[in-house]
Amino acid sequence: MPGLDGDQIRRKLSEARLYLCTPNRPDLAKFVDAAIAGGVDIVQLRDKSLEAGPELRVLAELAEVCAARGALLSVNDRADVALAAQADVLHLGQDDIPVALARRIVGDEVVIGRSTHDVAQATAASSEPGVDYFCTGPCWPTPTKPGRTAPGLDLVRATAAMAPERPWFAIGGIDGERLPEVLAAGATRVVVVRAITEAEDPKAAAQALVTRLTDNPAR
Repeated sequence: MPGLDGDQIRRKLSEARLYLCTPNRPDLAKFVDAAIAGGVDIVQLRDKSLEAGPELRVLAELAEVCAARGALLSVNDRADVALAAQADVLHLGQDDIPVALARRIVGDEVVIGRSTHDVAQATAASSEPGVDYFCTGPCWPTPTKPGRTAPGLDLVRATAAMAPERPWFAIGGIDGERLPEVLAAGATRVVVVRAITEAEDPKAAAQALVTRLTDNPAR
């Protein structure tokens, strides 16, 4: 979010509960505005079909919406794009650029997140220098990651048992119907895709998820 320093971004991250990943779409700005109005805290553009130039143009549009609504803007995979877009967050998968190198590119102000898919990766991400948060999953198989084995809720339980000091999010196939299982496994933050991107009313869909997350006794 342009104008926020690293401490402010990390403070907002610590308070975040609902993280939305969305592909590009014709109504992207309107859709994201509605989702944030419903309670989304972080918005990530995840669209592998976009080259850097078009992605930056889309991110510029998203940055305006996120700044106006007070949400954090996340870039997937590309440290150079995150730097150019003045994004708040860079999210890295296990096979992406190493965290130390990404940190050299984006500097200290940008939040860096990691994807983790087993206990060893989650344990590493909970203490890896330069990492601010991590995601653990998938909880269920998901078409956004075809062919990836879902470690399921056992990984969520194991991560919760570690009691990481860093914020962490459960991810993968989570929707309103499955959310109670995820919360019962020990998660207090979630990443969603289709639960909001495929909703007829994205604001209402986000509100319903946030209500469950806020009422979660494990918070």
